[in-house]
Amino acid sequence: MSALEARGVHLAAGGRSLVEAVDLSVAAGEMVVVAGPNGAGKSTLLRLLAGEARPTRGHVLYGGADIADLPPWRLALVRAVLPQSAHVAFPFRVHEVVQLGIDGVGRKLPRAARADIMTGALEAGDVLHLRDRLYQTLSGGERQRVQFARVLGQLRAGMRTADAASAPILLLDEPVSSLDLKHQSALLRAAHRLSREGVAVLAILHDLNLAAAFGDRLVVLNRGRVAARGTPVEVLTDALLHTVFEVPFRVGAVPPAPVPFVLPFEDAPPAEKAAMSHRQPSRAD
Repeated sequence: MSALEARGVHLAAGGRSLVEAVDLSVAAGEMVVVAGPNGAGKSTLLRLLAGEARPTRGHVLYGGADIADLPPWRLALVRAVLPQSAHVAFPFRVHEVVQLGIDGVGRKLPRAARADIMTGALEAGDVLHLRDRLYQTLSGGERQRVQFARVLGQLRAGMRTADAASAPILLLDEPVSSLDLKHQSALLRAAHRLSREGVAVLAILHDLNLAAAFGDRLVVLNRGRVAARGTPVEVLTDALLHTVFEVPFRVGAVPPAPVPFVLPFEDAPPAEKAAMSHRQPSRAD
């Protein structure tokens, strides 16, 4: 049974379909990446998967249970959501923002357990050194890392509180859009490690190189529908780039000298690195 499943999910608004007949699943221990051009319905789909919007038709299931039947407190225990942007209206310090995620679901945990979760979340977001800074004084990228620490704290607290039979779910909406290279890699590595601990991770990414490096499977949306799904090797083709993204790019092609290029080979999961290393093209190709 999948930890997260969408069955024929459809959402219409203003006389148009935003998401149409989408089927997908994410198993515990898997990281699925959703990609697609602007306006494809990615963020709308994530809101449906998170329970923040109700589908016009179809169902979203958590561990086989319809999300519509789950009370908000139960949802908070089993899933954490990192939106594209999050605003903090009050002058909270960094550790207080992260504490909001932990205390929301882990208020019954011992103080020592909550402190341990706090430290781990701050370290995973690389914001431990910022713990006493006012949130409003941070850069956009630093704020995003704090928000990642917050949802990670919520997830960890829920995992210690919830029934072990309920697989935790992490939903990330363009989590690296404001981050530098170091922190893009660090955040996605942390998300990938969580998947290997049994978390069902779904992330929306625009960078197809990162999608290929970290996604066990890719789901590509176009105009609200699933245009392709499968492993990165199966999905990322010249034809897909042309028809869905409308660019004349080639997969795996080396640019002509002297144009350099940078790819996240080091951070790719072992299976993906093995697939990519079968042929390392040279400048002479």
